[in-house]
Amino acid sequence: MSDDAWAGLADLFVDEAYATVKGYVRTYVMHQHLLEHLPPPPATVLDVGGGAGHQSFPLARAGYEVTLLDPSPAMLDKARQRLLDDPARQRVTLLRADGENAVAAVEGRRFDAVLCHGVLGYLEAPEPMIGQLCQCAADGGIVSIMTGNAHAMAVQPAMERRWDDALAAFDTRTGIGVLGVRGRADTVEEISDLVRGHGVEPLRWYGVWLFADWHEFGGTQLDLAEAERVAEVELEASRRDPYRRLSRVFHLLSRKPLRDGP
Repeated sequence: MSDDAWAGLADLFVDEAYATVKGYVRTYVMHQHLLEHLPPPPATVLDVGGGAGHQSFPLARAGYEVTLLDPSPAMLDKARQRLLDDPARQRVTLLRADGENAVAAVEGRRFDAVLCHGVLGYLEAPEPMIGQLCQCAADGGIVSIMTGNAHAMAVQPAMERRWDDALAAFDTRTGIGVLGVRGRADTVEEISDLVRGHGVEPLRWYGVWLFADWHEFGGTQLDLAEAERVAEVELEASRRDPYRRLSRVFHLLSRKPLRDGP
């Protein structure tokens, strides 16, 4: 029996979830956030739990040197398939490893940016992973974390008219996500405190997925032809209160300070 927990979900994740307006919105909005904070290419990027590369391959196309680390052979196969005809493939290295052992997997190498998007929610606790992310960041490097927003757990069941579940969700941290897998959410404040505990300073946080979520959970099918317009609205909402606080997911960007002296 395969020990790849994502083997049965790889097709759904890559071929369906990212082929929707919501998938486009996530990639576009977070890419814009990253470009606001990352050093210019050819800076090095480590994508921990990077799956099929939807967030880091656009960075490779922009000139960044990307190492994608993921424990799932199925997801790495999807990443290889997506790179077959991609001119940026020479700037991408694929590495099979568990993110909670990232430091050892990259043999102590430090990166100008470390990404961890949509991973923390599948772990029992976020702290061990966050410690690895912060260690993998070079001095002055960026740590980018995207995970579920515990302050907005009632949004999905309420929009799906599951009223009893919505009432219960105000006081819970877990729920069934769009892939049918139970996940755990965190707060911006908690994750900020954890990265500070590893000597990394939060810079700014954004919301991800607001209006697209409301439409989907409310039963409205968004047309791919309007994806760019939806993404522009979502990008603006991601930067502003109260919209970002209502988003089901948040994106926290932090920086590791430069050391004084040699």
